[in-house]
Amino acid sequence: MNTPLPNADQLGTLKVGELQDRYPFAEGFFSSEGFEVLDDLEFSLDEALTRIAHERDEAPTWREGVLARLHVFIAEMLDFVTEEEEHIEKITVRGGRAKDGSAEPVAELTLSVGDVVCLVGPTGSGKSRLLADIEWVAQGDTPTGRQVLVNGAPPDRKWRFSSEHKLVAQLSQNMNFVMDLSVEEFVTLHAESRRAENIPELVQRIWHHGNELCGEPFALDTPVTSLSGGQSRALMIADVAMLSSSPIVLIDEIENAGIDRKRALEVLLAGNKIVLMATHDPILALYGDRRVVLKNGAMQQVITPTPKERENLTELQALDAKLMELRHRLRSGELLEEI
Repeated sequence: MNTPLPNADQLGTLKVGELQDRYPFAEGFFSSEGFEVLDDLEFSLDEALTRIAHERDEAPTWREGVLARLHVFIAEMLDFVTEEEEHIEKITVRGGRAKDGSAEPVAELTLSVGDVVCLVGPTGSGKSRLLADIEWVAQGDTPTGRQVLVNGAPPDRKWRFSSEHKLVAQLSQNMNFVMDLSVEEFVTLHAESRRAENIPELVQRIWHHGNELCGEPFALDTPVTSLSGGQSRALMIADVAMLSSSPIVLIDEIENAGIDRKRALEVLLAGNKIVLMATHDPILALYGDRRVVLKNGAMQQVITPTPKERENLTELQALDAKLMELRHRLRSGELLEEI
């Protein structure tokens, strides 16, 4: 891809096979134009277009128009796929104001790659607003007056206004697929859109990790519309961890997803993500590195779990493991006469 892009006339002299090797995304251009040339690998693009023009009874200038549009398409795609992505190390949220207009008690919150931060507070306390401020990369222009910095500095405009750059990948409680695709087709499509390498191997890894997270395994040929809520959540957690370019992942009430919560966090952190969890689960709240307590639309305090809380976490995890075992036995049709 480092070879300079030929002009439109020079593109016409390339063999179709060479064009495909250099610019594999050109197939999408030809599909949008309503014809196919990739079967003519040993012919030049000029020859292939001349044949198609004859078959379709096109005007003499048709070939030149196709080459001109192809040149623009390839140039734009090269700009997109070769754009150097900014590596996100940390996000800083500078406090704004509470619902009553008073200064936000937490003046600054920094989230770094590898952090697991829990958002806790009653309904209406401002958890969703905090997420929205981060997602929108607020610059004092939202109701809270917060400012979000990327790597310690005001963000590039792309993080605010580009559809291709999103700080937050959100996994909501309800994951509903509408595409009539199998699991394999769905993940492959996402991998291709990200121009990932070794796509078949990557698809297998995402499928494997998805099955690790949920109680009932699913096959690669399972339609995504047939997945249960927990299976959908598990698949998307694995997909986001390995394919999403968003540095921050928000999971809303993962405790209700019917998946292995601890393993889900491990999968996400292996993908070098910042994980934000809105949760009411004491196990997750203690498992996080910090928890942000929200009230009255503001960050009231940031708590780091104490040694005593960590000790309690060990006991809570043992109780949770016992409950998971009982759930498994119940689902398997066993009697719970002995617990």
